[in-house]
Amino acid sequence: MGKLTANEVKAAMRKPGTYGDGDGLSLKVTGKGGASWFLRVQHKGKRRDIGLGSAKLVTLAGARAKAAEYRKAIREDGRDLIAERREAKAAAVTFREAALTYHETHRHQWANAKHGDQWLTTIETHAFPALGSKPVGSITAGEIIAAISEVWTTKPETGRRVRQRICAVLDYAHARGWRATEAPARSLEAGKGLPKQQGGKHHPAMPYADVPAFLTRLRASGGVWGRLALEFAILTAARSQEVRFATWSEFDLDNALWTVPADHMKMRREHVVPLSSEALAVLKSAAAVRLTGTDLVFPGTGGRKMSDMTLLAVLRRMNEEVTVHGFRSSFRTWVAEATNFPGEVAEAALAHQNPNEVERSYQRGTLLDKRRKLMKAWGAYCANDTTLTKVVPLRRASAA
Repeated sequence: MGKLTANEVKAAMRKPGTYGDGDGLSLKVTGKGGASWFLRVQHKGKRRDIGLGSAKLVTLAGARAKAAEYRKAIREDGRDLIAERREAKAAAVTFREAALTYHETHRHQWANAKHGDQWLTTIETHAFPALGSKPVGSITAGEIIAAISEVWTTKPETGRRVRQRICAVLDYAHARGWRATEAPARSLEAGKGLPKQQGGKHHPAMPYADVPAFLTRLRASGGVWGRLALEFAILTAARSQEVRFATWSEFDLDNALWTVPADHMKMRREHVVPLSSEALAVLKSAAAVRLTGTDLVFPGTGGRKMSDMTLLAVLRRMNEEVTVHGFRSSFRTWVAEATNFPGEVAEAALAHQNPNEVERSYQRGTLLDKRRKLMKAWGAYCANDTTLTKVVPLRRASAA
């Protein structure tokens, strides 16, 4: 027999709180005028709350009847009613609809409209033909593998992007309650079930042992802005865009810090770069020839933002087949092979996100003090061109 009466329910609708009727059935009244029935049950050792509808639409007798029906289904038939609800809801949402909703709700994260369009185009081209019309809640790892298997082997980089984007949509669908499990997404992110790709294309990098001598040659080469920008990129291990878009207002020269704004960063997060004395020297040279009418540190033609091809052109004039981005790899390899700095400090210096979500949640700091020491060491290493001080031993004259 329930504890509540119809009159008590009517009175309770004006008083926020939770009112128990017994055997898990309760009425919850919020301060905003909302009132709903819910049933608290145990399923496989877990406590679950199942909504039974608005108290303005479902009477006390109706709530009791529903509760009795649900208890029987769970206790006697062993059904998971919450999972069934999710599956029913998911059956109405296709992968195409989930992907388009994800794309729209994450619009603010794209670096620009072009990147957002590229994201959607890869999904439309490589995922929609096989997965677009399928309910997002029923898609299996095997179906995803079949959908991307061709592009995975023929265009490895595109294949990895498509996989990541499909998994992002599935995780989003799981969070929205359109998908009961996220296991296939996790398995695919780990590379399970997919064939081995041929070695991907990496940015050609200069061996770190050659960097100091290269910088000596660079300083003696022609040009001004491209040469200075490239040297600064190498000394800060920064991406080309961060350097090319840098403005004087981003620098705190007194404290030797460069704060790169989020909209210049690949990961859309502000990044603080400690500056070595060598990097500061480059800024001093740039300030000596600073153009009027622009706040850009390394301006391009007409004071506009410098083209990415400008830095590459400097390398090609010097007969170097490496890329600008490759110097970040040179820096990372130097840290790993020639120093005792921890890997997480190097990754933070490169503005890489820790792939381990648990470690990332606890690693709140920016490791600024450690990164300052690291960049100081890198600057000193780059300035130490041993080819300039190499001593060639004299051949001893033979005895007469």
